[in-house]
Amino acid sequence: MNFLEHCLIPDWPVPRNVRSLQTTRIGGQSVAPYDSFNLGDHVGDVPQTVAHNRQRLAQLLPSEPVWLQQAHGIVVANADRADCAQQADAAVARQRGAVCVVMTADCLPVLLCDEAGTVIGAAHAGWKGLAAGVIEATVLEMGIAPQKLLAWLGPAISQRAFEVGEEVKNIFVAKNAQASEAFLAGNNGKWMADIYLLAHHRLHALGISRVYGAEHCTYSDSARFFSYRRENVTGRMGTFIWLE
Repeated sequence: MNFLEHCLIPDWPVPRNVRSLQTTRIGGQSVAPYDSFNLGDHVGDVPQTVAHNRQRLAQLLPSEPVWLQQAHGIVVANADRADCAQQADAAVARQRGAVCVVMTADCLPVLLCDEAGTVIGAAHAGWKGLAAGVIEATVLEMGIAPQKLLAWLGPAISQRAFEVGEEVKNIFVAKNAQASEAFLAGNNGKWMADIYLLAHHRLHALGISRVYGAEHCTYSDSARFFSYRRENVTGRMGTFIWLE
């Protein structure tokens, strides 16, 4: 089996030394409900199976990724020197071969790099982290003028499947009135949130206009993607970026 054929290669005009990779749920050894390429070691899967799945990535990556203990916050790890047990929801790196990764199953993975290929970042942007400013924190840690950055938005839950309460809408609109555009009225006072559009708003507000991706819905594509909203107990995919 060619493992790479089950992954997605982000399509964005980055410098040649910037490499990125998005896994799907296909190609591993985990059994239901984590079938089959689960990378999450915190979701109830057999630890040895998760370790095997992670080991399969070794053929595609230059080093062991800096795995984070994600908490829907805005802490940014330095992947150049962090260990693999740091509680954070984003990572940046400037050294060749250091691999940043975030894990998701409906939340939005955001990859960032500068146009010169000197610094990279990855952020785990569920609605809580997005609202709290995880993208802004990552960009700040990268230390590059936002106008010189590019972003790629990986697989996440789409608006037609992402029902949230009034309080979620209010949190975003309180920060930016334009955010109301990302919410459509649903049933019983609920709202359907467009997490891709919310991320676009945050990126554009920073001055990042070159934004790519935002093509997939984790909820509706059960064959390729894990979805917490759809399955509750499920695996996690990985979104990776590194410098060659």
